[in-house]
Amino acid sequence: MDASKYQKYFNRDDFWSKLKKGAKKAGSKVIYSCLLLYYAVESPRTPLKAKVQIYGTLGYLILPLDLIPDLLPIVGYVDDLSALGLALAVVAKNIDEDVKIKAKSKLRDFFGDEAVKSKDIIDIDGKLVADQKKEEAPVQK
Repeated sequence: MDASKYQKYFNRDDFWSKLKKGAKKAGSKVIYSCLLLYYAVESPRTPLKAKVQIYGTLGYLILPLDLIPDLLPIVGYVDDLSALGLALAVVAKNIDEDVKIKAKSKLRDFFGDEAVKSKDIIDIDGKLVADQKKEEAPVQK
């Protein structure tokens, strides 16, 4: 599988531009989810299959047109958060502590120290741990 054909839909400059413009409006939950995926795709430990899924999600995020326009207050980010949540569940095992540390550090830049301690961020980390445990559990018949 060649990631380059998927990677072309994702542009780092567009990603950072969209995050900076919409951070306050989107909220820490959306931004933290984006950052987790961004740092996971940057990690050499993330396998190609997971990177392809992440590129698709982040590419969708930076599209100027999406299912629900981001210009609509709160509701505009529902489709983005749904896509991010699905991608996080699929690639959860590739989100290690290093990825979380980088994402939280950048989250502090956007929202300050309190954002990292918020219920939304704790919930996302808890969901990641649960998803990781599901993947590790042996399949019972």
